[in-house]
Amino acid sequence: MGNYIGIRHEDKYAMERRAPLTPKHVKRLIEHQKLDFIVQTSEKRIFKDEEYIKAGAIVEKDLKKCNVILGVKEMPLDFFEEEKTYVFFSHVIKGQPYNMPMLRKMMELRCNLIDYEKIVDEQNKRLIFFGKYAGLAGMINSLWSLGLRWKSFGIETPFLYLKQAHKYTSLREAKDAVSYVGQLIAENGLPKELQPLVIGFTGYGNVSLGAQEICGLLPVKEISTEKLLELKDREKLPDNLIFKVVFKEKHISEHIGNEDFDLYDYYRNPANYRSKFEQYIPHLTVLMNCMYWDDRYPRIITKEYLKKLYADGNPKLTVIGDITCDADGSVECTSHGTEIEDPIFVYNPLDDTFTMGYEGKGILDMAVDILPSELPRDSSDGFADALSNFVKSIVFADYDLPTADLDLPKSLKKALILHKGKLTPEFEYLEKYLNQ
Repeated sequence: MGNYIGIRHEDKYAMERRAPLTPKHVKRLIEHQKLDFIVQTSEKRIFKDEEYIKAGAIVEKDLKKCNVILGVKEMPLDFFEEEKTYVFFSHVIKGQPYNMPMLRKMMELRCNLIDYEKIVDEQNKRLIFFGKYAGLAGMINSLWSLGLRWKSFGIETPFLYLKQAHKYTSLREAKDAVSYVGQLIAENGLPKELQPLVIGFTGYGNVSLGAQEICGLLPVKEISTEKLLELKDREKLPDNLIFKVVFKEKHISEHIGNEDFDLYDYYRNPANYRSKFEQYIPHLTVLMNCMYWDDRYPRIITKEYLKKLYADGNPKLTVIGDITCDADGSVECTSHGTEIEDPIFVYNPLDDTFTMGYEGKGILDMAVDILPSELPRDSSDGFADALSNFVKSIVFADYDLPTADLDLPKSLKKALILHKGKLTPEFEYLEKYLNQ
């Protein structure tokens, strides 16, 4: 077997068109680091086979000649081969039950698994990610959804000029469209019944920053959480201004014992905290959920709360852009991740049902599971900028050595979930999920 690096064709979703390395990056790695690539042929990838051939790669139907294989999403069980190294978003670190068969298969075949999500620096800050592009596409989709939802109420707004993110040829084109909508709002204002239009963001990482970048193309004024609670009582609010609020952990949760909020303690002992986010929900038009969440933390929106909210009449909250897309997670009414082809649904809290599309009683939820693939060229390019710095180290590591002696940068060692089919020390906790 040659020392080839494989780039896999993505097949988990019909609209998954990203690649971990673009032709431009492959060309650089071939020319400057003397690496060899085989790219699995694909009819739907945003980058054509011919682009990779022109860059110097080989294009074939399979990657059997490769000992290192790069992908984006999870891979099917019959794809894995003995003692090969696989690098992708495995979605196993929370013990996700749907991916335990995949992890067991890789263990049986003595594979090495490196997960992009765990490639971090000394401060545990992620070094390779699509998150910003999830935020960018998620905000575009949420504004598009807002226009459709208001249209179903018989209200016409400039947001109807927007399209779903994947229907633009580039991020630049999408931004130009949002800027045009912003210009129309600045010049003509919004209908009185929609004022004040308030967009809230949970989190302040890469996902949130991407969403805020798109929001910033509109005529926006950022306000504090305190000002948000007072906003509806103000007189003569401008009709051509959108208000924005960013919620941090201290705004979302409080200590059960009424002690002061302590961020360090919150992450170490989340069971000591409860949500206090409900006080803000009636004041929001759009909620962009951009924060990390797992089931140790309190939810920010429960179905029970939404039922009470809707029992009191039609609430202000119109759209939830749930970029985190945790099913039954921090936003409990996100019952499932949606596909790009069918991206939005309306959740009715009164009978706990949902209807795909933008019509019906309830709140619109945008929960596309692979948002960065709506901007496949731009997101792949940004991702590859980071990944290309690590490829040579991944390829030339001697995986026959003991884990402690592996010649990998610390950031990659932290991301090594499996070494020769065995869980590395940091990930041994996954054993309990494998056995369930």
